[in-house]
Amino acid sequence: MMLFNPTWRYLCRQSLSATLLMILIVGGNVLPAMVNNAMAQEVDAGEQKTRRTPALRVKVYDQLARAQGMADEGKTADAIAALDNVKGKAGSMNAYELAMMYNFYGFIYYNVERFDDAITAFETVVQQQPIPESFEMSTLFSLAQLHMMRGNFDHTVAFLQRWESLNAQVNPGADIPGKNYVLKAQAMYQQKSYQKAAGFIDKAVAIEEAKDKVPDENWYVLQRAVYYELKQPQKVKDVLLKLVRHFDEPKYWVQLAGMYGELGQEQQQLAILQSAYQKGFIQSGSDIFNLAQLYYYHQMPYKGARLIEKGFNDGVMDKNLKNLKFLSQCWLLAKEGGEAVPVLQAAAKLSNDGEMDAQLGQIFLNLEKWQQAISVSKIALRKGGLRNQGTTHLVMGMAYFNVGKYNQALSELAMAEQYKSSKGMAQQWSKFVETELSQIGKLTASLSR
Repeated sequence: MMLFNPTWRYLCRQSLSATLLMILIVGGNVLPAMVNNAMAQEVDAGEQKTRRTPALRVKVYDQLARAQGMADEGKTADAIAALDNVKGKAGSMNAYELAMMYNFYGFIYYNVERFDDAITAFETVVQQQPIPESFEMSTLFSLAQLHMMRGNFDHTVAFLQRWESLNAQVNPGADIPGKNYVLKAQAMYQQKSYQKAAGFIDKAVAIEEAKDKVPDENWYVLQRAVYYELKQPQKVKDVLLKLVRHFDEPKYWVQLAGMYGELGQEQQQLAILQSAYQKGFIQSGSDIFNLAQLYYYHQMPYKGARLIEKGFNDGVMDKNLKNLKFLSQCWLLAKEGGEAVPVLQAAAKLSNDGEMDAQLGQIFLNLEKWQQAISVSKIALRKGGLRNQGTTHLVMGMAYFNVGKYNQALSELAMAEQYKSSKGMAQQWSKFVETELSQIGKLTASLSR
């Protein structure tokens, strides 16, 4: 039985809606780093060089650097004009110089959020050959990320595959980095290919964990969402355990508790929520209500009632009909009728039907407050909408008897007999009242002789 009504489903979806389209998941920047000197994009001395590339001449670099300076000052139009001037001399430029020029175009367009123009510029970069492999690879990866941002998921995968192919040539035997698998997983997730997404994100996470490293938080967020879509709650729970262990965020504790509830493991659900409460993570009204529900379900209604009251006092829970009803149920299960009375009275004022008033009538009867039991029961019948009207008549009949109004008692008991749920008890009480009434009559007659 699942009483907990968690927000974990909502959070699973919400935490991905923006994140999956941002490259923050892979822990990197979409934008390639700008070149600050002519040699920055050359192959490092220790790197295996597989192609010869022309040099970036100083005069070309100076013109490109001038455009960059304008861009840094926020003079976008001037920067683009400067690049257009360089582009006018394209016929005299080598492949590397052209690639650097288009790289600057891409940088400027990206900074002013002209993403489609940035993509076109960076795609033109990799069309220039030969250029340094490191330069080409960084641009290919940036293109994969940019296409992800623009929702071009097939292009994301295609550019990643080009990156991996080139990487295999430059670095034979090198493993594919985890961030590549994450980008592929994002693309597959967005295309609803959840099984493929699971394979990719599992590889990414495994790579990091095999190195005794903690993967980026959002990698786990993506992995959790994939398992959720695949309807694999046990795996969702396992990922949430890692999120709790490594990142200790309140939302992950609440979501983990929700997953234990989904799996029918209410004891673990309660234990997690109790721990979260002790850590100060249970603060919202909905989370407090969920924990109180678990206390109620696990036969700890007193704790549940006190928790709800604290929520009221702290101002994080509204004293609405739903919350007041539940609080009254906690007090009644805890056999604290006196505590339940003011709660039910407040709930009755908010309710359009007479159900709360009827419950009050029963409590007043148990507390031997006969006249109050009669008064609120009358209100309950007048408001209507009772689940068991016969019980309310029965309460009135018993209360009338205890204040010595036997005829009214018999009248109410007769009405209670018309309802199946209260018929048996009403008949017993009717016989008892009639017997008492008969004895009183005999006693009165004997005294009058």
